Amino acid sequence: MDTTRTYRIENLDCAACAAKLETTISKQPGVDQVALNYLGKQLTIEANQSMGPSFWKKLEETILQEEQDVRLTELQGQQMRTYTFSGIDCPVCAQKVEEALRTSDGVLEAHVDFAAKQVRIKTEGQKDQAFHDQLIAKAKKVEPSLVLKADQPMQPKVMKFKIHRQVRFWRIVFGLLFFAVGLATQYAPLYLVSYLIAGYDVLAKAGRNLLHLRLFDEYFLMSIATLGAVAITEYGEAAAVMLFYLVGEFFQETAVTKSRDSIVEALHLKSEEARVVTAEGTAVVHPTQVAPGTTIRVLAGEKIPLDGTVVQGSSTLDTQSLTGESLPFSCERGDEVLSGSVNLSASLDILTTKAYEESTATKILHLVEESSARKAPTERFITTFARYYTPVVVVLALALALVPSLFTGDWGTWTYRALVFLVVSCPCALVISVPLTFFSGIGRAAREGMLVKGGNYLEALAKADTLVFDKTGTLTRGVFSLTGIQKPDDSPFEDSYLLALAASVERQSTHPLARAFDAVSTQFEATEVKEFAGKGLTATVDGLGIAAGNAALMHDLKIPLGSQSNVQTSIHLAIEGKVEAVFLLEDTQKSSAPSMMQGLRGLGIRTIIMLSGDTEAQARKVSDSLGLDGWYAGLLPHQKQQQLEILAQEHPNLVFIGDGINDAPSLASSKVGVAFGAKASDAAIESADVVILRDDLSVVTRLLDISRKSASIVRQNIVLALSVKALALVLGALGFASMWMAVIADTGLTIVAVLNSLRILLSRPSR
Repeated sequence: MDTTRTYRIENLDCAACAAKLETTISKQPGVDQVALNYLGKQLTIEANQSMGPSFWKKLEETILQEEQDVRLTELQGQQMRTYTFSGIDCPVCAQKVEEALRTSDGVLEAHVDFAAKQVRIKTEGQKDQAFHDQLIAKAKKVEPSLVLKADQPMQPKVMKFKIHRQVRFWRIVFGLLFFAVGLATQYAPLYLVSYLIAGYDVLAKAGRNLLHLRLFDEYFLMSIATLGAVAITEYGEAAAVMLFYLVGEFFQETAVTKSRDSIVEALHLKSEEARVVTAEGTAVVHPTQVAPGTTIRVLAGEKIPLDGTVVQGSSTLDTQSLTGESLPFSCERGDEVLSGSVNLSASLDILTTKAYEESTATKILHLVEESSARKAPTERFITTFARYYTPVVVVLALALALVPSLFTGDWGTWTYRALVFLVVSCPCALVISVPLTFFSGIGRAAREGMLVKGGNYLEALAKADTLVFDKTGTLTRGVFSLTGIQKPDDSPFEDSYLLALAASVERQSTHPLARAFDAVSTQFEATEVKEFAGKGLTATVDGLGIAAGNAALMHDLKIPLGSQSNVQTSIHLAIEGKVEAVFLLEDTQKSSAPSMMQGLRGLGIRTIIMLSGDTEAQARKVSDSLGLDGWYAGLLPHQKQQQLEILAQEHPNLVFIGDGINDAPSLASSKVGVAFGAKASDAAIESADVVILRDDLSVVTRLLDISRKSASIVRQNIVLALSVKALALVLGALGFASMWMAVIADTGLTIVAVLNSLRILLSRPSR
């Protein structure tokens, strides 16, 4: 007995067929939710209660009846577990834990997010607790001080920083006190007390690491450097180095914690309670307990906990946390509302349409939390660089201590210079600041209604020089209206009858053009409906064989076109093999499109191209109005994908932006696919790399602006860190840098790099 099954679904080659199959499955008795990932060829079905084999067998038979060619293979599934961690203060150490987990048997993915203090582990199939206990034990072998705690699927908690409760703060205070007295009295034991207060934990961790033969982490190197200073009676310098290191760690932790808090507070989308309407009144429960189809009540001032449709009341909603849009908007009965929105003025009764984990607010938080797992190329380079940098510097330090001393005999001087080398041997400034910059950039974008699924996509956006837009629903409103009807002079049918026939057929389609007929009343019901992706439909209506679609459909059915409009978008209606009407449709350009184009040109975007399934005349009209560099018209969904692949060969840094209605294949195939608008389908959100939750095209310019600022800050941190480190190494080798200067170059540089990384959270739109 089970409630969820996941299948590999093959031989399903039509996106429209996939959407129709998903709808058919969702209507079956006992089915709670269905998710069909057309591009990933994966079907997940959730029943509303535990079901036996007969239920699933009948459901599989229904699927095969609907699509006879498909092949279903049940998958064993995957499991994702999330932990919060403590006990690790070093980003390089976090990398070692990630490597140990990632290379374990049965683990598909492992990611340690140092900034968010999270560990995410994806395993093959459903693993028991014993398996995860073994993983935790393996991680603790790498870092004995690591503490892992299973994360709860709740709103991320803001880690408020209370300075007086931090043990490190008081260690700094007392360490500085003993150091100051020792400096004033020149009494060496006071330096040693200060040294032990500031560095006892570093020495303890170094000792544990030595037992495991780990010689190249910052604790061991800092211990060797300072103990070496003690050995050559430089007590003051040893204490100063440990104190500076402790202060640096203190401010680094503060900055990282506050950066995460600022993002979490900005994305405080989830509500911890839902008010369910019952026969007796209302009952307050956690949103996870609310099933789709339940009526909930949201009072003025409360956050909407689940996606749904308003069934009673009218109000205004604040969606700034979701979309970044500061202006509230009105909603009334029949309107769809999203979780995370704040109800401002009046009580609303809402019929929920999605479960807690599938609601918009939850998905946004999951996307932001998981985005750090997709590392940018620069981040991967820094990880590799850090693996070699420290051992190389240690070898150079050893050479600096031995080689000159053998020739000069001045062991004290060259040993001291070698110790300076060791102090600057840890690449923490790079290891933490680069991922933190991308994390901050992703958080900033999310605050403005743009969900970037990884640092790799943010970096790719920064390099973009070519944008390809879908026309309908992206550059234009995608809301078509009927403007006229053309028909042969000898047509025996009245206009009203032709409209009724067309409306009955078009209501079976999800295409934007079909929505033009929603307002047309019809007494007919279409049967034997067959959809041709990107072309139209055939059906039987009122006993007549009907075909409704574009010229390509008429050509495929070998129906002569007769008179037609070559200027406007149109739908042909054929009755019993003869075109009896051509319905003329009109779409309007979005008002924000011209200002977006101006902004993109200002950012240096060289090439802007449009793909459209519309007529050449309509595509040329939009292109000329916006000053595009090229356009392609009359394309079916698969042809758009093919054209995009051709363009990508000529323009490697290409980004595709579509409304997400019929663009899933193109979104998936482009280097960066952007699903634009709040109406983007679940398939588009799944396949897109970036999801924009607003319908304002100016957000596209802002997205590129954030990505470029993030990439610029990353470059600044890399250049700054490498330059300062190199300078410190050279000055140390030549005897011009003390251990004080070395520790400032190490921990001080880390603080500066972290603070620089956080600037993106305070950035303003370019003007």
